[in-house]
Amino acid sequence: MLEVVKVSTGNKFEEHGSYSRLVAVENLIFVSNTAGRNPRTKEIPADPAEQTNQVLDNIAAALASVDAVLADVVSARVYVQFQEDIMAVMTAYGERMRGINPTLTMSCPPLGSTEYKVEIDVVAFRGASTAKVRELRISL
Repeated sequence: MLEVVKVSTGNKFEEHGSYSRLVAVENLIFVSNTAGRNPRTKEIPADPAEQTNQVLDNIAAALASVDAVLADVVSARVYVQFQEDIMAVMTAYGERMRGINPTLTMSCPPLGSTEYKVEIDVVAFRGASTAKVRELRISL
């Protein structure tokens, strides 16, 4: 029988908006758009690179709740609030995701608060981190 696991952090926005932080359908895992608020201190770093790392830490924690890891991510969407922060966000993201190399969409829409410099949502596949990978290079 198909198993669906829905994970909540207890965040007031999850309750208000009636959504889950993470939904796992068997090995396919969807993580909601995630901000860089430290769950223990409730603070958000002002630096876009630090905020990006906190976002990825938050995503890694959500994935761990269903026995998955950041290296299982196969697709990511990065939303950067301010265009001048793109390089800082991309550098921090690239340092953390190098070698994982999921598909990536980056956009600069307005976010829920100007305090948020970056938000990220991902799709992961539990076990992708241990799968045999074949890399191809094509010319477009």
